[in-house]
Amino acid sequence: MAFSLTINGQRHTVDVDSDTPLLWVIRDEVGLKGTKFGCGAGLCGACTVHVNGQPARSCSTPVASVDGASVTTIEGLSEDGQLHPLQQAWIDQGVPQCGYCQSGQIMTAAHLLNNNPSPSRQDIVTAMTGNLCRCGTYSRIVAAVEAVAGSVGHYQPAGEDA
Repeated sequence: MAFSLTINGQRHTVDVDSDTPLLWVIRDEVGLKGTKFGCGAGLCGACTVHVNGQPARSCSTPVASVDGASVTTIEGLSEDGQLHPLQQAWIDQGVPQCGYCQSGQIMTAAHLLNNNPSPSRQDIVTAMTGNLCRCGTYSRIVAAVEAVAGSVGHYQPAGEDA
């Protein structure tokens, strides 16, 4: 069956079974490898993408349920070859260790900041709770989100003069 999606601003038509998880459409049909498979049950957050601006666990989202939708993946956050402020903050704060969960973490944080540009520490912790990090870099994740909070679009990477 054919389904149409706009992924990171580009229209894609894919011919897959209606119950094919969005994750596999993104990775195998479209060829974007930044979104990761973690648990396969929508519990860990590694596969988080935005569907029509809302976070969605792509491993448990059937493609039929998002036919015609706009999807943003980790590759779609950067603009004009520049890292998104959260991506830069992740680097500056030394968040990644194995890095496997990071795309889902960043997509969740981006949604938070899009809806609450100045979250409290508790708001950040609450928003990020559903994303698991086996390396345990939770304090760095919170620090990275705090570094960007209130300044999305104006984030100044560490060590650079304003």
